[in-house]
Amino acid sequence: MVRLRFPERASAAQRQAPLLPGADEAERSHTARDLLLRSWAGRLFLLSAAIKVIVAIVRQVAAPPQVIEVISGAATVALFISLGYFIWKLISLAKRRLLWRVRRKLIISYIFIGVIPAMLIIGFFLLSAGIASMSVSAYLFKDGYDSIIESVGIMTQAAANDVSKDPKGVPAILRRTAGVANSRYPNLNVSLAFVPLGTIQVPAAQYGSWEHMRPPAGVPTWARGEGFQGTITAPSSENPDEVQLVIRAVKPARGAAGPIGSVVMDILIDDYALEWLRERTSIEGGTASLGSSASGAAASAVTRGEEGEFSLFRNSVTFLECTPWIEAEHRPSCRVTLATRYSLQKLWARLTSAQAASFGNLQLGTIFLLVLGVVAVLFLLIQGVALLMGLVLARSITSAIHELFTGTERVQQGDFAHRIQVTTNDQLGELAHSFNQMTGSIEGLLQTAAEKKRLDEELRIARQIQMSLLPRGPLDVPGLGITALCVPAREVGGDYYDFFHLPDDRIGVLIADVAGKGTSAALYMAELKGLVLALSQTESSPRQLLINVNRIISDNLDSRSFITMTYAVIDRRKNVMTYCRAGHTPLVYLPGPGAPHPGVQVLTPDGMVVGLRIPGAAEKFAHHLEEVRLQLTVGDVIVFYTDGITEAMNAGSDLFGEGRLSRIVEEHGHLESSVLRERILREIEAFVGAADQHDDMTMILLKVEPAFGLVDAEALMVKAQG
Repeated sequence: MVRLRFPERASAAQRQAPLLPGADEAERSHTARDLLLRSWAGRLFLLSAAIKVIVAIVRQVAAPPQVIEVISGAATVALFISLGYFIWKLISLAKRRLLWRVRRKLIISYIFIGVIPAMLIIGFFLLSAGIASMSVSAYLFKDGYDSIIESVGIMTQAAANDVSKDPKGVPAILRRTAGVANSRYPNLNVSLAFVPLGTIQVPAAQYGSWEHMRPPAGVPTWARGEGFQGTITAPSSENPDEVQLVIRAVKPARGAAGPIGSVVMDILIDDYALEWLRERTSIEGGTASLGSSASGAAASAVTRGEEGEFSLFRNSVTFLECTPWIEAEHRPSCRVTLATRYSLQKLWARLTSAQAASFGNLQLGTIFLLVLGVVAVLFLLIQGVALLMGLVLARSITSAIHELFTGTERVQQGDFAHRIQVTTNDQLGELAHSFNQMTGSIEGLLQTAAEKKRLDEELRIARQIQMSLLPRGPLDVPGLGITALCVPAREVGGDYYDFFHLPDDRIGVLIADVAGKGTSAALYMAELKGLVLALSQTESSPRQLLINVNRIISDNLDSRSFITMTYAVIDRRKNVMTYCRAGHTPLVYLPGPGAPHPGVQVLTPDGMVVGLRIPGAAEKFAHHLEEVRLQLTVGDVIVFYTDGITEAMNAGSDLFGEGRLSRIVEEHGHLESSVLRERILREIEAFVGAADQHDDMTMILLKVEPAFGLVDAEALMVKAQG
């Protein structure tokens, strides 16, 4: 049941008290003194700080013992813990104050949804463009560099072929080859040498300056067979961390009797060589380094220019494979990291140089750049307009929310006449209109709540009255254990049970269930109690009593209502229980230990419901009503119940059922009646679980005990056999 609760009018002091945004009274801001003296973190901080100060003073006087050092370490840990707590509280307070206003939340949300993704997209494309330009620049430089290596190899092979034909003309061949190289690569440092094989009497020869390193005195084993062309390194005379790159080609010369030596050709990659590469590739080479330190330097050169400024589209790096000129069986290898610089404009011009088409004075590549620039400007304009519109919308939304917040505060203070001014025709305007309607009808809601409270109180009193109609306390019958319970599904219910002391040492037992629930069923139940209480003193037969009850109560019941009931009379002198069942649930009967027919039994004698207002119902009721006599023995257990017991449902709409009830009675029938009742209730609760109770639950348990004065089952059997 939903209960509406409306706050009472606030006092003047409460209306004047300022509210801390987003916090309750227990969460209001504290002063620094409160945090230090009234919180565990503040006390821990003060204690730890005092310990650290004392330890510092002790250290100034003398060396402290080990115990003091341990205490000082613990105080340090405690200081970090307390400071961490203060930082966490500060962050929580800042977040609560920052995000309390809806306007700030909307702005921050829009920034995370609209602005930050746009910035990430821009950053992604800039990074992609930077990586692409770096890769292209590295490729162009490497392609130009490899062309020099290939050309040097070709010229060296030609010189080696000439030496093979004319071994005595080595100096002239070297001079002629150097001329060809200088004509192809002007201003480059070209050096040549002939290295004779040890067994062949051909003198060594050199041509060129050989300033970068000494002419080779021999050729390593790995370069003698097929020769070599590639990059070797020479130490730099200016910086020990840098190396000089040398393009070297080694080609063997063979005579008629076999190999006679090798022609070696070097081109030093100096400033002139790098300038030659820049003119042909538009990429400017820089310093070269070996090993991991070179990688770090190259990576730094990618993002920083020579002057230290940030540069994403200017610096790059190229990795070159090199070979140390050392004696080894197999060819050794190393890697050189060469820092390079490029101009994005020149790089773009070189890439688009193949597209010779032009429109007017503009090349096709320039047109592409202009189109990209226009798209970028439009993107930024759209993003700016979207940001401005988001801020305006956030302001309009938060203004309406602020008005609603102010209105709720006025209502909380008891001002139900407050109205919000509706200025828009959107959903927020409808919300403000609904708020005005709510405040206009709130007085009626208060009256309804008061009326409902009065009805709830009356139902509570009705429940107390109904419970007072049921038997109070246990029924004290020597030798007969009787226990019962009644649990209404609502405040009041239609289930009823009762016990009657009858003449001639007899006991009447009644259990009934009025169709329906609520107050009407409770009123019919009260009427039934008075009727049965009066008739039980004059009618000794349960069948005749039910016939009279049906005749009398049929005139008073609503046509849609009826009553199911079971009435039993226990005769303690004759050891017999006589009962009738008027459409009620069956009885569960468990004979005593010595009964001739052991095992639980479900007793279902014939009978119609009470109170049917249809033609001929009274005659049919008397005709179908069956009276049954049951011989009682010591240990017998009899269970009367309503359908709320067996029809208790769990969350899956499964019924508890008569089978489970009978099995529990059979397994635990040896227990006392009160204990057996609690066992049945626990089983029902475990079966139902969290499902709601949908019907009244009423149950009576009778157990025949030795003090009842009855003969036991064995004596009855002997008497029957005799």
